[in-house]
Amino acid sequence: MSDLARRDVEAAGLAARLRALTPARVALGRTGVSLETRDLLDFQRAHAQARDAVHARLEVGALAGAIGAVLAECGRAPAEVLRLHSAAADRATYLQRPDLGRKLDEGSGRWLAGRATAGADLALVVADGLSALAVERHVTPLLRALFPLLDGWVLAPVCIVEQGRVAIGDEIGAALGAQLSVVLIGERPGLSSPDSLGAYITWQPRLGRTDAERNCVSNIRAEGLSSREAAAQLGFYLTEARRRRLTGVALKEESHRLESSWPEKGPSQ
Repeated sequence: MSDLARRDVEAAGLAARLRALTPARVALGRTGVSLETRDLLDFQRAHAQARDAVHARLEVGALAGAIGAVLAECGRAPAEVLRLHSAAADRATYLQRPDLGRKLDEGSGRWLAGRATAGADLALVVADGLSALAVERHVTPLLRALFPLLDGWVLAPVCIVEQGRVAIGDEIGAALGAQLSVVLIGERPGLSSPDSLGAYITWQPRLGRTDAERNCVSNIRAEGLSSREAAAQLGFYLTEARRRRLTGVALKEESHRLESSWPEKGPSQ
């Protein structure tokens, strides 16, 4: 084998090993100055999936039914699942006006008033965000893994919000009188992750909270953080937030403690 052929074989082997380590587009081949057709088509497919995820509409009725079933399965029934809407009337407005996605429309605000749960520890808010696909795929497995960690916690009604952003959980949590809020929301799609779910935890939610006052568990999906792992992290943050009465930059994850917080016979993803 010539030196040139040997270098080509070694380069191909190295490229294969690199691609096995990451979903990122590394060690791509070239035809002249262009990408190989295979890699170009793969990029176009991933880009289309990301665009579709951003523009997809959340099937609220089906999700509400699925969440209700998980609540019943985990012994939380009867429990109310509320369907709300942000002040962004449609998807185009939502994408152009982030501020409208951070607050409820007038009808939802009026309807939510008076539904506070006395002594509620936690308000769970599910919002479509920038990937309804992420919400539809991962919210119910995550809740199924999380609820066993919340034994003894008083839950406010679960809220599903269309065209919502993270900060909308502040208004909802305050209206429901909850000590803590968790917003489960579809994250901005990447070219290898159109279905990534994020969870944002806020102590004493109220209007005006900043991102520095929240904790986040992100990249919840099959290729990232599993439902079980995400539930363990959420369980840690919620327990510590209630004990220390804060969230945000002052509350740090202690990963060595997460495993001990998980029940011996906890659910799998």
